[in-house]
Amino acid sequence: MNRTPGRPLRADAERSVRAILAAAERVLAEHPGATMEQIAEAAGVTRTTVHRRFANRQALVDALATEAAAKLAEAIEDGHPETAPPLVALHRATANVLRVKAAWGFALGPAAAGSEPAARIHEEIARRCVELLGRIQEQGVIAPDADLEWVRRVYYALIGEVLHGEPAHGCGPAAAGTATAGTTTAGTTTAGTTTAGTATTGTATAGTTAALDPDALAARIVDTVLHGVGPRPAG
Repeated sequence: MNRTPGRPLRADAERSVRAILAAAERVLAEHPGATMEQIAEAAGVTRTTVHRRFANRQALVDALATEAAAKLAEAIEDGHPETAPPLVALHRATANVLRVKAAWGFALGPAAAGSEPAARIHEEIARRCVELLGRIQEQGVIAPDADLEWVRRVYYALIGEVLHGEPAHGCGPAAAGTATAGTTTAGTTTAGTTTAGTATTGTATAGTTAALDPDALAARIVDTVLHGVGPRPAG
């Protein structure tokens, strides 16, 4: 984004940027090859206005990815991963991330994964996720010898499965090692839109989280991460 370091945009310019980013998400989610002109039209601004804020299409996509990553970080912060009871924080952050991922599917997907500022945010989210999982481990809910980085990756993959029907790509070192859209901080995850409604152990099939219940999906994801799919011990 063409901003002068240390100088915030005027309120009208900031509104213009927000409108452009929101329109870019809508348009690119449906047509990934959309032009700057198409995005400008969807935002209700001129092409000149878009180019005044973003030097080129890649700069716009990078800004979009950074904006979405920041939304994820805010969603995780809302779960209070450092101060709330760990399981409460994990559930709330997961539900929040599902909502963000559903709303920012393009910006948190592979096509927008090249932004360095966004990657740094995702890396921080992943770090906080492992820390939250560590708090849960201290309570005896996760095995003391469990590899928390692996647990995080499994957790991310479940979110990706819920949102996309496949492990998500996007947030940092997850999806195959990088967090994808959802990334978790508190144990939250990444990834985009859910597929249909039901699936087993926390996955859904076809549809979007908007049509489902993020809180119910979060409960299913967390339960699967922490307890697996085997039979529960009697008693």
